[in-house]
Amino acid sequence: MPAERTESVERALSILTAFSIRRPRLTLAELAAETGLHKSTILRLTRSLAIYGFIDRDSDGRFSVGASIWHLGLIFRQDYDTGETIRPILRRLVDHTGETASFFVRAGNDRVCLYRENSPSLEKYGVEEGMRLRLGTGASGLVLRRYTGEHLPDLSSFNETGTVSLDATRNPNIASISTPVFSRSGRFRGALTISGLNTRFTGQVRQNAIAGLEEAARALGDELD
Repeated sequence: MPAERTESVERALSILTAFSIRRPRLTLAELAAETGLHKSTILRLTRSLAIYGFIDRDSDGRFSVGASIWHLGLIFRQDYDTGETIRPILRRLVDHTGETASFFVRAGNDRVCLYRENSPSLEKYGVEEGMRLRLGTGASGLVLRRYTGEHLPDLSSFNETGTVSLDATRNPNIASISTPVFSRSGRFRGALTISGLNTRFTGQVRQNAIAGLEEAARALGDELD
C-alpha cells in the first residue's frame, strides 16, 4: 500500500532541502529555480517555516535555514555518538589508503553523509558532511538499501560479508567500497565507505583495501550500542 503524501508538506521540505553547505543562502529566485515552486508559494510556505524557526530571511531578502534545523540535527546525531567514535576510524582509513573515508546513514529515500574525512590529495568530489544524496547511487546506497530491509533483485555486487565494490558511483569518475556497520547488539548502524578516483582506486586496489575496511567496521561496531 503506497504511503499517503501531503503536497504542502512535500513542498515545504523541498525548500529546506534546497540549501547546502556550498549554498547556505538563497534568493527567492534561486529557491524557485531549485524547487520548481512559484515564488508566491515559496513566500507563503517560508512564512510558516519561519514561525517555527526553520527558515530565516536577512535584510537583503536571502533565505537560510533556521536554528530549529540545528536542534533537530543534534537529536539525530546523538544516536551516532557524535564524531568522537567515528572520526578516528575514518582518519585511520584515510591514513591507510590515502583515499576519502565516509560514514553514511539512510534518511527516507536518501542517504546522508554523516561524517567524512577527505583524502590529503587535492581532488574534491562535491560531497560534504550533512549532504543528502540519492539512495539509488553509490556503494553506500546499495549497503543502506540492503540492510534496511529493501529487496534488491541483484546482489552480485556484494561479497560474502556484505561489502560492495563499484568502479563508478554518483560521479562516474569515482570508485568506492562500502561495508555495513553493526553495533554490539547486532543493530545496523550505517555504511562505512572509502572512495577515490577510479584511475587510482582501481579494482585491485579496492580489493586490497576491503579487509581493512571490514576490520574498521567491526571495530566501529564494537564501540556502538
